[in-house]
Amino acid sequence: MKRIKPAGFILILSLLLFILVLVSFFIGPVKIPFYSVLSDRYLDILKLRSLRIILAILAGAGLSLSGLILQAVLRNPLAEPYILGVSSGSGLGAVIGLLFFSGGIAANALAFTGGVITILIVCALARVDNRISPENMIISGILVNALFSSLLMFFISGSSSARIHSIIWWLLGNLQVYKLSHVIMVGLVVLAGFLITTIFSRELNAISMGEEEAMHLGVDIEKVKRIFLLVSALVTSIVVSMCGIIGFVGLMMPHLTRRLVGPDHRILVISSVLTGSIFLLLCDAFSRTVMAPREVPIGVVTAFIGVPFFVYILRRTRKVYFK
Repeated sequence: MKRIKPAGFILILSLLLFILVLVSFFIGPVKIPFYSVLSDRYLDILKLRSLRIILAILAGAGLSLSGLILQAVLRNPLAEPYILGVSSGSGLGAVIGLLFFSGGIAANALAFTGGVITILIVCALARVDNRISPENMIISGILVNALFSSLLMFFISGSSSARIHSIIWWLLGNLQVYKLSHVIMVGLVVLAGFLITTIFSRELNAISMGEEEAMHLGVDIEKVKRIFLLVSALVTSIVVSMCGIIGFVGLMMPHLTRRLVGPDHRILVISSVLTGSIFLLLCDAFSRTVMAPREVPIGVVTAFIGVPFFVYILRRTRKVYFK
């Protein structure tokens, strides 16, 4: 595939994202005429949609960033938070917080704890001769994902809380948010993850080429790995705690972007963040309109697209993708 010049690609993505943001204000169960956009009649709807649009951008960016990190560190194009179980671990922590601690900060803290614990368990299971095997990482992630998904269902089925329906709906993926403070919290975490990844993009380039090459370049591999795995867990956890489990964004967007602009993470980081935001905005627009006035959970939409993509990559990839 012919690669696009990075500056032009980023410019195109930025313009497309801007256009989608404008269009998203006018679509949904309630149609807002363009000439009435400033009318007091639609002011409350526009406020809710603006929060939802911003959250979709941040969530798409965060999940894509997490997938990019995991694919580079593990040198495996199939790696992403959902497949490795990080989303399920974060979701389990968030549900425990919602059921037993009334949500809020407790749910966010437990979501992060669940994500970190998941990463530690998966890495421990995948370790062979003091090195993490990328192939074993995928298998371990699938097993841990199944375990935590079962625990999720156990907690939900064993509770008599009146919030069960809303929790199940949230787990399927829901971008609707009612407080600006929640959006700001997600934005700060995603921004921090983006900045850290950008700062260490050269180290990420070195690791993605192989551990031996990275060692020759003077990279402290274990230190950098710990930093990136914690960043991935934190970003994934904050997104899951607000939006539920939205799978396959972190698988598809970094992979597609890499095919278009190449493997240099100095360009990949910003490009993947933009493509993730655009993709989740498109999925959100589809989820709000395809069965209006009913809404399809956005996690269902991403899964419909992501599962065939995963099968395609699985069949196409026999060796490590990075070259």
